[in-house]
Amino acid sequence: MRIWLASTMLWVPALAGAQTAPVPQGAAPLTAPRSGQGDVAVTIYNNDLALIRDTRQLALPRGRGRQDFADVSAAIRPETVTLTTDGASVVEQNFDYDLLSPQKLMDKAVGQTVTLVRTNPATGAEIREEARVLANNNGTIVQIGSRIEVLDRNAGRVIFPTLPPNLRARPTLSVTLDSTSAGTRPATLTYLSRGLGWKADYVALFDEKLGKLDVQGWITLTNTSGTTFNEAKTMLVAGSVGSEDDENRPRYYGGGPRYAQPRGNQPGTETAQREQLGDFYLYPLAERTTIADAQTKQVSFLDVSGAPAAKAYFYRNAWLGTQSEAQSVDTVLKFSSSRDGGLGDALPAGTVRVYMRDARGTPQFIGESAIPHTPMGSRLALKTGEAFDVKILPVVEKRERIDASRWRTTMRYTLTNARASETTVELAQAGLDRWWHDTRILQESQKSERPTADEAVWQVRVPANGSTSVTATFDTRF
Repeated sequence: MRIWLASTMLWVPALAGAQTAPVPQGAAPLTAPRSGQGDVAVTIYNNDLALIRDTRQLALPRGRGRQDFADVSAAIRPETVTLTTDGASVVEQNFDYDLLSPQKLMDKAVGQTVTLVRTNPATGAEIREEARVLANNNGTIVQIGSRIEVLDRNAGRVIFPTLPPNLRARPTLSVTLDSTSAGTRPATLTYLSRGLGWKADYVALFDEKLGKLDVQGWITLTNTSGTTFNEAKTMLVAGSVGSEDDENRPRYYGGGPRYAQPRGNQPGTETAQREQLGDFYLYPLAERTTIADAQTKQVSFLDVSGAPAAKAYFYRNAWLGTQSEAQSVDTVLKFSSSRDGGLGDALPAGTVRVYMRDARGTPQFIGESAIPHTPMGSRLALKTGEAFDVKILPVVEKRERIDASRWRTTMRYTLTNARASETTVELAQAGLDRWWHDTRILQESQKSERPTADEAVWQVRVPANGSTSVTATFDTRF
């Protein structure tokens, strides 16, 4: 299966024309600073959390001295930092996250004098004026001589005499160490960071006639940490580890709202042949990779051809659900993640996007569905859309109170099929009995199953270009 990937770009607005003092004529052009990182290993979890290990060579003096660790994550959790090196102990650490930017540069210039460089539109001559920055709140206010001006995007260039000493070009962690001896030695910096995450994306090509499914699984990495991690040894953990601020963050529930998913999903009991860490599966990338800031990166981890799959139709009706117009039933794709007769792997949480080939052989998108972390051996039933030609009209035909605690309700479900072949619709009536377990079906035109006390399920065959009805009378408490 061939996949096309699109790169992601990030646009960062900046103050128009802001700059520092010009580079002298003949000076070497500015180049991007070399990364201060060493040997980097990144472990990324599913809940916007990553563990960074960065081993650098430090030239330490004897006694106390400060070491600056540039290019740490801008989303670092400073309280999680640990530094280990032989013969030295940590006295103090500070994280400088006030990064150099046009906005910050102008903020720090409040109360200072800058130079405004403008061009006369009539003559093209360059005009320079000294200006005192009064404020920089949703706009820059300056004083030029005795007049007050608000700078706009056409204000020209702004030249600053110096860089503020407390602004950093890159996120920097400063650590004061007390070393027992001088010399160069490795030091490992370890910390947790937000802004790094991953999820799985699946591309599935379904052949309905053959009942086969081809699936490619992609790991999608995202980095919004403000820092690029160069040539990192990368490990992915399928699972959300506990964190102190989890209660303030949204949680992912794979099942969605009540009754949103079709029947047929069942967790598996097979152990995948992957490395495990506690209750999580590990997905190491085979090669080191650069995880650039503001980038989405995709790496393949699953490629299966010809797995058994089938299309099904499903409709779940809420208790006392009645419609004035026929509703489309759900189109469902069913397959397995088992070793024999399935995809043969544990599936990390993500989105399955399903395609089918049209009459010309071109793959066309037909729907997508989210899945939670799915053990190997699971059965999956994913809604891919709503059927155009297969409809259902549920109606409450009769409802009467029998006594103070009992009701008798008669339902009719009329199903129509405009397709040229017979179809089977799995029809579920939900909400029958949430607590008491004494609901009875007094009469039904077709025998149902009761997988739970709360649902009755019929497998309804609808003839080609035809219709059929199912009726049922329920004795309930409500």
